[in-house]
Amino acid sequence: MAFSETYPKIRYFEQEDVLHLVITDEPEADSVEISPDITAELNGQGELIGVEIINASLFLRNSILESVQGKLLNLTKS
Repeated sequence: MAFSETYPKIRYFEQEDVLHLVITDEPEADSVEISPDITAELNGQGELIGVEIINASLFLRNSILESVQGKLLNLTKS
């Protein structure tokens, strides 16, 4: 897998609420559904070249809330 100084790139498609992380510009040969809204894109050697998140705003909001709430709970237990 060849990395470039211009990668990774993040693209957000607002109307579709899709976040696309592009790791390399290699062609996609396959994809694997990680969860209902997350797909890993793979090259011909099975290496990760991109990630697509559908319903990205909801996913990011929930991920951030879970992370912050977990850290706050740990802080208040100390």
